[in-house]
Amino acid sequence: MSFLTVCLNPTIQKTLCFSSITPGAVNRTASHRLDVSGKGINVTRVLTQLGKDVKHLTQLGGVMRPLFLSLCEKDGLSVEWAESGSEIRFCYTVINETGGVPSAGCTVTELVEESRPVAPGTEELLLEKFDAILSCAPRCLVVSGTKAAGFSDALIPEITRRAKEKGLMVILDIKDNDLTGSLKYEPDVIKPNLDEFLRTFGFKTYDAENETDLNEFVLELARKHRCRVIITNGSRKITAADGVPNNIFSFNVEPVTAVNTTGCGDAFTAGLAAALEEGADFKTAITEGMRCGALNASFLRPGVIR
Repeated sequence: MSFLTVCLNPTIQKTLCFSSITPGAVNRTASHRLDVSGKGINVTRVLTQLGKDVKHLTQLGGVMRPLFLSLCEKDGLSVEWAESGSEIRFCYTVINETGGVPSAGCTVTELVEESRPVAPGTEELLLEKFDAILSCAPRCLVVSGTKAAGFSDALIPEITRRAKEKGLMVILDIKDNDLTGSLKYEPDVIKPNLDEFLRTFGFKTYDAENETDLNEFVLELARKHRCRVIITNGSRKITAADGVPNNIFSFNVEPVTAVNTTGCGDAFTAGLAAALEEGADFKTAITEGMRCGALNASFLRPGVIR
């Protein structure tokens, strides 16, 4: 096994396509699909499509668990889970099409259910599963997304600590206390988006006037915690810093014809992780992440590159 992916907020994603939407009226569509999703599953699916050997760890509960697992099996995803007693949330992508088909100019709207709290004891069960998978010697850990209610703020930092002690490359696509609490264990890469970064580290605004201050903060963060920092911003510029050579740089994102942007950031994370695990340099790995993110945008299905 090369990769262990962790996401503690499993999702079943419903994608609905409309040629037009009339607010306040009944809107019907025969164009829809159902997928297992969530940030960690999307990363897992893209890594699998890149030919990587991946195990996904999550928490599951409730009546939708058999559906979730059957959709994972259909996609060829290997999943370990801890019983949480928590119903799996549904999230919805509403696509307002152009010309009656998914194409350039679609409007993509996300409707997100908050998770139900996990049962007491779920955290301990999850860590037991995590340690068992670590004994199989994966080379890279990718932790993505928010955690369900009921987990403590100590959990993801503890997962990071244990993985680093075992010598894994650790990539974190997380935010808030999960991210700040994990930094002291020197993850290899952190990858929040711009809004998440600003909120996590207390920047109230971001514009041309404070871009220099933000870049200096990003570079100091990378130096202090001996990590690489990537800040994505949708279809706009990517900022990245490497604390060991002590440099900061940016990438312009090439515009693409987007059908569905759901999962693009996760596809980026998967491409980046796959390239780094293969020994690519940082800039090459970011370029591969951008390639996978662009591919994902060209499909109706979330979290895929083919």
